[in-house]
Formats: sequence, structure tokens, C-alpha cells
Amino acid sequence: MKRILFAIPGDLATLTGGYGYDRRILCALRELGLDVVHVALPASFPEPTAADVKTALAAINEVLRPGDVVLVDGLAFGALPREAIRDIGAPVVALCHHPLCLETGLDPLPMQALFESEREALALADHVIVTSGDTAELLVRDFAVEAQKLTIGPPGTDSAPRARGSDGPPILLAVGSIIPRKAFGLLVEALGGLQHLDWRLRLVGASHRSPPTAAALVEQIAACGLERRVDLLGELSGEDLEAAFATSDVFVSPALFEGYGMALAEAMAHGLPIVMTTAGAAASTVPDAAALKLAPLDVRGLRMALQEIIADVGVRQKLSDESWRAGQNLPQWGDTAGKIAAALRFASQIMKRSASRA
Repeated sequence: MKRILFAIPGDLATLTGGYGYDRRILCALRELGLDVVHVALPASFPEPTAADVKTALAAINEVLRPGDVVLVDGLAFGALPREAIRDIGAPVVALCHHPLCLETGLDPLPMQALFESEREALALADHVIVTSGDTAELLVRDFAVEAQKLTIGPPGTDSAPRARGSDGPPILLAVGSIIPRKAFGLLVEALGGLQHLDWRLRLVGASHRSPPTAAALVEQIAACGLERRVDLLGELSGEDLEAAFATSDVFVSPALFEGYGMALAEAMAHGLPIVMTTAGAAASTVPDAAALKLAPLDVRGLRMALQEIIADVGVRQKLSDESWRAGQNLPQWGDTAGKIAAALRFASQIMKRSASRA
């Protein structure tokens, strides 16, 4: 393997967990001494036009050299037609954060189309990297991916000081883009029934990825009379995001599905007690002792868990201690990059052996 071409659609600086993963892996692979080339693909994925598919294929093949391996982010890979994948003249490795068809809010027809497209695409990958064991099991069960073609590369988590919390009423923190899958409307609905308790909610995340969802959330907050209790902070990064974690008392995730849950891992790195749904891989990411867990869409259960953690400082402290303990044992980016590098080398070797037999 001479070089790694890491093909990623859209703006690499986008503040989401998936793009954050890509940025850190790009840097970590280079720190391991590997030659990694970032190949920018059109931002229209996972709904590319035919012209954008041609542009993506040309962007890869124009910089491709003999001996290279192509790593394609799942936001693009699952939407690439079979012909385009076959036209890439190198070993191809897919990076699947979570299946595209499991993005909540899709209509049935587009969801089915994405399922079929991703299933066909994954069959053509020389290897597949996933971010959790749960996603690996999902791909084997529902997408017919062979287990031996899978490598689990969980996101790394940076060490952080333990959150000091707030000086007043418990501050709840939720982090994620305001999109249907994150289900922040369910959180507001649950909190609407807890106005007899003293609390505040900070919601950190972009509102432009699903404007209808963001607009509905603002209307819902107003309808519940929570404007003075809920702060929509927009996208935060760096010191501002660190400050949000450091000065909060509880982390809340009402998501309907997670391929891993990087914000949950960050909450554990800060020792925050957690209220969360057991959505996708999230249940495995966070130990039971560190969180109050409930099923997705269970508004009543969410309200009861929030009431318990807001009202009982002892519960918060116990969960916080377990969260902090778990946070000290989370994967590091260097370890994850090492697993991915090994998978890329393996894909390259398989291709060489196949070529020698031809």
C-alpha cells in the first residue's frame, strides 16, 4: 500500500460526529507515518445527481496511482452505483458510520432505495470499517456483509477534566444536529411535564441540516412555555463546546438511533451522569451503571428518568462516578487509526493476491 485516498463528500470542517471522526482519523493515520490524500467529493451525497457521481469518480481516479487504497466515507459509498465502484481502479474500503437508510425521517421509498443501494455497494467493498460492534452485527444480519470483511474502529475520545457542574439548578446538556433522528422534540415534550422542578436545558447543535425540524422544535418550546428554560446554542466547537460540558450537570440523549454516540463518549470523558435511549450502538457505548436508560420513543420513561436525576443529587453523583470511571477507559484515536491502517493494508494485500492469480 503506497497511499490512502480518503474520499469524503462535502465540507470536512462540518461539525457532526461523522465528519469529526473523519478529521481525526485523517490526522491520526498521518501521525502513524502513512501518506493520506483527502479527496473532496460533491456535497450532494447521499442524494447525488448522475453528474455528481461522475464528478466523484473522476476526483478519485484523477489522483489515483498504482498501489493506492481508496477509503470512502459511508455518506458517499452507500449511494454510489455499482458501476462507479467497479470503475475505481484500486482496492476500495468503505467506512460505515451507520447505514444511510436508518436516518430517521426518510420516506419509505427513499429509505428502501438507500437500503438496496448500500447493500449492493457493500457487497463490492474489499473491506468495511464500522464504528461499533453493534453496527457490524447489523451489517452482517441485514446487509449480507461477510463478518471477515469487517473491522471495528470505534471513535477515539480525548481526555478531559471532570465537569465541575453549575452553581444553580441542574443544567441538562444535549448535543447533536437538530434532525429527526436526534428526537429533541421528545426531550422537550418530556421536560414540559417537569416544570414544577428547577432545571435548565442547553441544546448544542446545528439547526440548518433540517430546517423544518428546527422550526418545529422552536414552536414546541414556545408552546410548552419553556423559552426561558431552554437555550438553543447552535453549533459549538473547541473551547466553547468544552465549556458547555464543563459547566453542565447532566447529559441527555433521546436519539432514535446511534451508530456509536460520540457525544455520549465525550460526556463520559467529562464524568457527566447520563439519561439516554438504548438506540442502536448507544446502549453498548455507555455502561448501564453510568446512565439511566430507556427505550427510544418512550416519553413517559424519559420524563421519569429526568425527574429522578434532576431531583436527586445522590443519583447524579453515583452515575457521575461511574461515568467518569468508564470515561477513563475509552478508545484513543491512535488505537483506532492503527486498526484502520491494518484493515487498509489487508485490503491491499487481498487485491494483490487476487491479481497474481488472474
